[in-house]
Amino acid sequence: MLSHDTAKNLYTAMLRCRLFEEKVAELYPQKEMKCPTHLSTGQEAAASGVCAALRKDDMVFSTHRCHSHIVAKGGDFKALMAELYGKATGCSKGKGGSMHFVEPEIGMMGSSAIVGGTVPLAVGSALASVLQSKDKVSVAFFGDGGLEQGTFHESMSFASLKKLPILFIAENNDMATCTHLDVRQPYHELYRHAEGYDMPGVRTDGTKVETVYAAAAKAVERARKGQGPSFIEVVCYRWKEHVGPNTDYHLGHRTKEELEMWMAKDPIKLFGELADKEKLLSVKEQDQIRSTIEKQIEEAVAFAKSSPFPEPAAMFEDM
Repeated sequence: MLSHDTAKNLYTAMLRCRLFEEKVAELYPQKEMKCPTHLSTGQEAAASGVCAALRKDDMVFSTHRCHSHIVAKGGDFKALMAELYGKATGCSKGKGGSMHFVEPEIGMMGSSAIVGGTVPLAVGSALASVLQSKDKVSVAFFGDGGLEQGTFHESMSFASLKKLPILFIAENNDMATCTHLDVRQPYHELYRHAEGYDMPGVRTDGTKVETVYAAAAKAVERARKGQGPSFIEVVCYRWKEHVGPNTDYHLGHRTKEELEMWMAKDPIKLFGELADKEKLLSVKEQDQIRSTIEKQIEEAVAFAKSSPFPEPAAMFEDM
């Protein structure tokens, strides 16, 4: 059974992710955000469940669809929104955009537009933890498409060989842009890849954040004890188009009915109902959390819009 604090943390993290991206989707058509943006609406339980099991100094490495990962890790709304607007006050000083969020102060070590590009970096940080005799855990997030990259397999092999403290988190939303998993990979139980690398692998339901959290907490404990890496597959669904704020069922690769079926399994709604039923987090508390987050996001938008753009002289700084 979850504690009140854990339930509150999980619910808050998911709602922070959802409301932040809903605001981004609302504002994006105004064309003040010039960067491409990949939304993770519907997938919030993956980031929230995993990050709730981490410490602040644990290190997260993300993907092109990185918003939820940094928000769930505790990212600052103002710095994130300013980055989307290309402002100097952004988390990457206005030079990274949506796909390159970073906030080392909270353990968010970066994200990349390259599919699977940060997986070996996460392995490197896990190796550094071992060499420095620290008990930090590293986390590599990637989509199902990331398993098609050679660096993924090299990283799994090395992490297992050296028993590194790392979690490999596969967010399986079944789609690489508009191409379904069954025409890209020979089998669809992604967690089975762990078998070939002699590490535990589990599949979790991405509509139930409590199951993701339980799997992540177990893997983190194992990693801190020096027992090596773990692989967690989170079966989830992306509500929005591959890139942008709209739906995409009109393109023909999925149907409106399929989208509606998954939206009915909204992980935030399901967990909110469960938390209220189990007397972990009342509806009143949930409403208060929502109000607080909405206010924070409005303040972040105002901050972003009023912030300055980077000076041309700053172009080659931080390289």
